[in-house]
Amino acid sequence: MRLAGPIGFALMLASPLAAQTRSPAPVTKKGTETAVFAGGCFWGIEAVFEHTKGVISAVSGYSGGSLVNPTYEQVGEERSGHAESVRVTYDPSQVSYRQLLEVFFAVHDPTELNRQGPDTGPSYRSAIFYQNEDQKRAAEAYVAKLTAQKAFPRKIVTEITPFKNFYDAEGYHQHYLTLHPNQPYIVYNDLPKLAHLKKTFPTLWREEPAD
Repeated sequence: MRLAGPIGFALMLASPLAAQTRSPAPVTKKGTETAVFAGGCFWGIEAVFEHTKGVISAVSGYSGGSLVNPTYEQVGEERSGHAESVRVTYDPSQVSYRQLLEVFFAVHDPTELNRQGPDTGPSYRSAIFYQNEDQKRAAEAYVAKLTAQKAFPRKIVTEITPFKNFYDAEGYHQHYLTLHPNQPYIVYNDLPKLAHLKKTFPTLWREEPAD
């Protein structure tokens, strides 16, 4: 259990509203597409995509497991099979799925099996939950390119699996970095992700986060 990490901070901030019933992902609006990524604690991954041009929204949640409507505690205790994930809704005329893949692989370590930084367990696994064959092919091709280029010193272990479900995380997790920029966990683990995005992808950087 991660009481010394994000779950500890989150539980201290949780309110009774956190236990309310949550629903699976809504239907994508016309003219937009969605992508679901898991790369460790969802706070930092969500923030990165919120600052990516062309992204309409980034929502923290749970994906890839079997438990319906899981709670943060159930996911963190590895009782649900879900990974902490982020659902990205984007405008493909402004940012491509390939570009989202490039950002995703640049801001987490895809060679870490069932962990990222201080957080350990399958709920922190690196994963791409593809929603159609085009996303699958794009993800597999990009991983193959990174592997051929030896972009990482170790083997990429990112799962590329079909999308099954997505449940929004409790309200106090949403926009977490924006609301708690001075929290130690955010300062040491997630703000560097934003700095890396801004430096590595200047044409995709957006100063103000998406809604």
